[in-house]
Amino acid sequence: MTESPAGTTQITAGAPGIPTQQVGIPHHPESPLWTATILLVEDDAGDALLVEEMLADSELDSALTWCKTLGEARTFLCASTAPVCVLLDLHLPDVHGLDAVRQILETDGEAAIVVLTGLEDSGTGLRAVAGGAQDYLVKGRLGPEILSRAIRYALQRKEVERAAAALRANQLMAQENARLERGLLPVPLLRDDLFRARARYEPGRVHGLLSGDFYDVVQTADSTVHAVIGDVSGHGAAEAALGVCLRVAWRTAVLCGTSHVEQIALLEEILVAERSDAHVFATVTSLVFPPDRRSVQILRAGHPGLLLREGTGVTWVEPEGGMALGLLPGMGRWPTVDIPLSPGAGLVLFTDGLFEGRDGPESRLGEEGLLAMAEANGHLPASAFVDALVAGAAEGAAPYGGLADDVAVLHLGWGSEDDEH
Repeated sequence: MTESPAGTTQITAGAPGIPTQQVGIPHHPESPLWTATILLVEDDAGDALLVEEMLADSELDSALTWCKTLGEARTFLCASTAPVCVLLDLHLPDVHGLDAVRQILETDGEAAIVVLTGLEDSGTGLRAVAGGAQDYLVKGRLGPEILSRAIRYALQRKEVERAAAALRANQLMAQENARLERGLLPVPLLRDDLFRARARYEPGRVHGLLSGDFYDVVQTADSTVHAVIGDVSGHGAAEAALGVCLRVAWRTAVLCGTSHVEQIALLEEILVAERSDAHVFATVTSLVFPPDRRSVQILRAGHPGLLLREGTGVTWVEPEGGMALGLLPGMGRWPTVDIPLSPGAGLVLFTDGLFEGRDGPESRLGEEGLLAMAEANGHLPASAFVDALVAGAAEGAAPYGGLADDVAVLHLGWGSEDDEH
């Protein structure tokens, strides 16, 4: 045994040349067992020598680090980068009982723990396992095979726990995603089949969850159709929650008969009140389709333009607009612009993720590229047209990491499904 500078003792057992602190277990190199460290926390030199001899006689070509106190063990664990199996005595100079297990887990929650108990302490061993240890061994019944198997199984159980925790996290993420989806991407509230609305949402590669893009479509009792699409700056749960808040507020305002401009002013008030950072803003485009079907009223707050489909032709429309919500609270002015609609015409709204993806090492698709893609697919019906735009943007960005931002697309227009061009 030799004293290390840190106060721990290195006990090297097994074949010469085995690196100190490494457990040379005959196992697949990709397994965490291959690079695991064995740490013995034991104040009795006789028991430490016994463990060393058993490891030397076992199938584990191993090297062992011995700490005499829990404090030394915690210092070692803080510096260790490899998976660790801790052989832990519960009666140490600086800690006694199950508190030792708790402190080890507080220091390194990834460590596998095998508790060493006396002949009369099997109940304590079971309680240690219930408290987070992977196994327990009775010192008086130790043998090379039992010790080797306990170390292997403890490391494997810890790996299974990690995998189970990751699975639970993924399941929770999926559930959260579903809740956000219900909030951000609602079913259009249409009273008849005289208006068609087709929507598509694709989360960006940077974040698995939905983010701040949102949209909604509502038809009021007088048959007027209201639609909105928006994009909260940033990515993450806070932005997604704010997007849900804005969408619900917009729908409520529409159903309460709030005027077009007042709806947007209300959204800005809510955004300013609910945002977690003063730099967060939102872009919005809001449309009103009167029941006479001859025009549409457009209000833009910092949002990109839109596509107008007439027959097989597609044009880019960018009516006069105002600043994004939240940039200068209370100072925004958002003009409404009426444009005529020919029979069967459709309008396509989208967030900037659709055209800001890369299509070359130093270039992006851009608005001109999106328009060219739309013109090439102008013959397609609404749903297929939307799918073609998203697929085209994704395909162009695929060699350069894919679409980094969320994409929301909304295709709107009068006419039933049978009338789709």
